[in-house]
Amino acid sequence: MENKKTFNLQMVKRLPLYVNALKKLRASGVEYISTTTLVKEMKLETMLVRKDLAGLGIPGRQKLGYKVNELLIAIDGYLGWNRYGEAFLIGAGALGSALMGYKQLEEYGLNIVAAFDVADSKVGKEIHGKTVLHLSKLPNLAKRMGVRSAILTVPPESAQTVADMLVMAGIRGIWNFSTKELHLPDQVICHNENIAGGLAAFSFKLKEMYDKETKNGQE
Repeated sequence: MENKKTFNLQMVKRLPLYVNALKKLRASGVEYISTTTLVKEMKLETMLVRKDLAGLGIPGRQKLGYKVNELLIAIDGYLGWNRYGEAFLIGAGALGSALMGYKQLEEYGLNIVAAFDVADSKVGKEIHGKTVLHLSKLPNLAKRMGVRSAILTVPPESAQTVADMLVMAGIRGIWNFSTKELHLPDQVICHNENIAGGLAAFSFKLKEMYDKETKNGQE
């Protein structure tokens, strides 16, 4: 009986780590990998790795384990990297430019195929090999290229307006870095990347550590 794939958010967040480990193993000539070896590579609990592999719905081979290439293909398929990997980027400022230059995005299956802005200082400028286009060109280009995903790195005050335009252009997935809570139709997927929230959590953890060290030093 074929294993039924299951969804687990924490597992999804771990999958890129599996990709890194598996690609390193493949580069070193490894063709098959056992669960035990993968546990050591990932530095995770055995039960957790077994659950992740079961979630991918790919069976291992007796005495051989899992074929590295098959695991990589299974992860690509599970995450949709092999189907939905092209995206537009809107907002070619500091953050947008940094994302365009972040080569690991392509390794994880996300290819920024075009960038857009409305500022005269940005339009026509080449950033990491891509010429920034005026935002008005996006709807026609989305239709021609069949792109369904977008990365939003615009200021929060313009985010909703741009998002509405993206929806009208056929975009069905938005990775939102704008810090603005977007109101979108149910059929549009939106993932909010809260950098400020992440920084706050990081700062709080640092404060706890420093406070603990200070307290221990006073005892």
